[in-house]
Amino acid sequence: MTFRPSAGQTQKAPPAHDHAGCITQAIHAAERLCCTRGARFTPIRRKVLELIWESHRAVKAYDLLDRIKPSEPTAKPATVYRALDFLIEQGLIHRVESLNAFIGCNCSEREHELLLLICGRCGEVEERPALEVMSALASEIKDAGFAPLRKAVEVHGLCAHCARLEAND
Repeated sequence: MTFRPSAGQTQKAPPAHDHAGCITQAIHAAERLCCTRGARFTPIRRKVLELIWESHRAVKAYDLLDRIKPSEPTAKPATVYRALDFLIEQGLIHRVESLNAFIGCNCSEREHELLLLICGRCGEVEERPALEVMSALASEIKDAGFAPLRKAVEVHGLCAHCARLEAND
């Protein structure tokens, strides 16, 4: 669900944010983790991670392929999917199931559960630790006798910036 402005309405972006720092931090974390784990952080994996961190919006695999093609003309969908699988396995990115897209993980140094806040207006996706929410969820799952393989909670709505804009409309 993405916000589409109707006639005469404009979609305002959230305040400007320089993602260069996000990209640098993500690459350094990836290099450290891969070195520690003995995993290969290849140029294509690095490029995919950089492209994902260019914004805080979820990115689809085929959009990544389109953006990789100029520098890697022989890249195929399998090339991108293999890189994405690696980055997920290493905990460097997350799959946003409801959007069939990917975001960078901002706490890749440790295993964690996933709460994603997805703005339907600007497309920003925020990862939150939400320890109390996840604890309550774990309790419910245990009470049900359910054996989860992985846990991710995705909440669609409006980020704080877009909620303020909507309130002023």
